Amino acid sequence: MSAIRHALNTKRADDFAAWYQEVISAADMAEESGVRGCMVIKPWGYGIWERIQRLMDDRIKAAGVQNCYFPIFIPLANFTREAEHVEGFAKEMAVVTHHRLIADGKGGLIPDPAAKLEEPLVVRPTSETIIGDAMARWIQSWRDLPLLTNQWANVVRWEMRTRMFLRTSEFLWQEGHTAHEGRDDARAETLRALEMYRACAEDDLAMPVIAGEKPENERFPGAVETWSIEAMMQDGKALQAGTSHYLGTNFAHAAGIKYQDREGTETLCHTTSWGVSTRLVGGIIMTHGDDDGLRVPPKIAPHQIVILPMLRDKPEDEPLLTYCEEVRAALAALSALGEPVRVLLDKRPGKAAAKRWDWVRKGAPVIIEVGSRDMEGGKLAVLRRDAIWNLETGKSAFTYPQREDFVAGAADLLAEIQQALYTEAAERRDANITRGVTTMDEVAAHFADDVKYPGWLEVKWAKPTGAVLDKVVEQLKALKLTLRNVSRDAEAADGTCIFTGEPAVERVLVARAY
Repeated sequence: MSAIRHALNTKRADDFAAWYQEVISAADMAEESGVRGCMVIKPWGYGIWERIQRLMDDRIKAAGVQNCYFPIFIPLANFTREAEHVEGFAKEMAVVTHHRLIADGKGGLIPDPAAKLEEPLVVRPTSETIIGDAMARWIQSWRDLPLLTNQWANVVRWEMRTRMFLRTSEFLWQEGHTAHEGRDDARAETLRALEMYRACAEDDLAMPVIAGEKPENERFPGAVETWSIEAMMQDGKALQAGTSHYLGTNFAHAAGIKYQDREGTETLCHTTSWGVSTRLVGGIIMTHGDDDGLRVPPKIAPHQIVILPMLRDKPEDEPLLTYCEEVRAALAALSALGEPVRVLLDKRPGKAAAKRWDWVRKGAPVIIEVGSRDMEGGKLAVLRRDAIWNLETGKSAFTYPQREDFVAGAADLLAEIQQALYTEAAERRDANITRGVTTMDEVAAHFADDVKYPGWLEVKWAKPTGAVLDKVVEQLKALKLTLRNVSRDAEAADGTCIFTGEPAVERVLVARAY
């Protein structure tokens, strides 16, 4: 077996955090903006987000939810109505206090003291309160329910420690907000959104997740129940990849969201909210990336197939480009994974090998190189990004099919790559969830400093609340651990709670997390 020379300087096994940052740079996904905690999302990174957005938006609309848009500025008074909500976000809020600047006499600008706002405006950290005001205006009768809304927007949460895509002061997301007649209908919507997120993560992003309810201490501020999808990254840490909240009547009470029921009685609505963000892009990097860069699942790749003609800046380039254009057109006429194939003919000047590695680092699912000899033989040189190395020779694992044969099998190839990436990630996750740990000493040993990638534990617990739960959280915090969620598919629990010694009622996941 020959040594492989990978495209990145940093290997995952050596420094996972540095590897993550290098992938973002090498794949040309994003860069620092010069504004603290904020990033510039570059075309390839934003193209991946657009694909996620498109597929998610189709799922949202298929459920009868309608898109709206609400202001980015929210009156501070809105947050004070729901005490638990404001407490949960107070430390992260960016606040606008003035509406005009004036010269300071030293060549700079300062807020004009005369332009102080009567009431400060919070830059949107989430929209429950302002959307609640709108719902209170729009809902009068049971005939107006359910009210199903969503918005695609940016939000601001003033993070102290930031990391591109995973935790930034400004990020992009969708937030669904719905109002219902009763608890059962609202909880059904909460779980519908959770299942939508699970399906999108697994079917579109090829990212296996565990869907379940968050413990009380991990609930969204003001929620009655919070549900999440949790994904395991290659370093064994958990990433909360989406959340869905049943809010009961808490926000309806604060905002006055009421309706006249079928008997004519004024009744509070039950509401929900649910969201995913550009954090999913970070999850894709850490789920599918390798030591050569990013690997993008075909469903969310801006370009699924990239064709690279080996141009020489000579007259013979013209027939080669014609040949490549014919291949591009034939592929673009196909449908794969339920949509037209997205194929790019990269005509940029430069050596094909250099451009190949550019697309390898970006993670295009299929890369095709075409030289004059390939053209003369009616062939293509094809490289699968999910399996680019011949492990015996240490060289790129090109195959050389006839042009017509490749076109005929291209749709199946993309589906095969999509499934292969999911299977690889699911097998890695399942192999790194440990069960059977019964004491806190065993928990500490499992997550000891000399254990590089400990993965997750699934342990039995009694679902404690209040001060008892606070004590559990502190125990875990000392080990840099968190409670993730209780899987909807977990086996019933027996025996005793690992934390309290009380009879166990369910199984909860424990992990280090992003």
